[in-house]
Amino acid sequence: MKHWHIEQVAWNRFDPARLDPGIVPLVKAAAMVEKNGLDYAVYLNRVFGDDPDFRQAADNWAVEEVQHGDALGRWAMLADPTWEFDTAFRRYREGYKIDVNADASVRGSRTGELIARCMVETGTSSYYTALGESTEEPVLKEVCKLIAADEYRHFKLFYDHMKRYLAREKLSFPQRLRVAAGRIGESEDDELAFAFHCGNEAEGVAFDHKRCTAAYMGRAMGYYRFRHIERGMGMIFKSVGLTPRGRMAGMAAKGAWRLLQWRHGRYQRELAAAPPSGAQQVAA
Repeated sequence: MKHWHIEQVAWNRFDPARLDPGIVPLVKAAAMVEKNGLDYAVYLNRVFGDDPDFRQAADNWAVEEVQHGDALGRWAMLADPTWEFDTAFRRYREGYKIDVNADASVRGSRTGELIARCMVETGTSSYYTALGESTEEPVLKEVCKLIAADEYRHFKLFYDHMKRYLAREKLSFPQRLRVAAGRIGESEDDELAFAFHCGNEAEGVAFDHKRCTAAYMGRAMGYYRFRHIERGMGMIFKSVGLTPRGRMAGMAAKGAWRLLQWRHGRYQRELAAAPPSGAQQVAA
């Protein structure tokens, strides 16, 4: 059941004068990734085929994810009236597909699958919180706040089911940590990079993973503040069975913050060094 509806957003409050142009390309990319949630629900339904409670939860989760995509896409069309969300999303769907026919988790276990989902929800909750706190545009601020709250509820949903499966499958701490670290590392796979490509580059431009990753990450990482990383690290620690607050979590958050700053600088340098060939429709 949805906790909010897209019609309830105060779309009439959109204020182009308070728009940050640098955030628009990110919202376009995020809209497509979020709207693609139905494919992940199909995959999860196959992995958890004999668990009707979780399958229903996954279906409800997907409905909310699709609404996130629709809301972000609608905002992006207000911010850029020349952009067509449906056209960009069709292009994305044609070029990026996940294996919805898998009959077992790619993480090796159902517990591992749910830990991976916790990592995703940790990342999205932190990300939309960061975007919402950074923007002065009132409609985007409202949408990001609503989505971030949903993503935190999604984290709790997957975490609760993970605890249930952990009691059966008995994954060791190193196994849980390996799954979590692996899923965090996948933030630079084609999913976001290709979404950025489809949302922001002309149809005739060939997809380049390195260029699009730098273009996306070089922008996105700039919106984070230490408090977002600190909160996210607590959620990660909780997912793998560690105390979410304390000295170890604090040290890990500081290390993650330094790493993010270093990576942000690297991506910005790559973005600045990219040749001005006209391949990108958005300003660096």
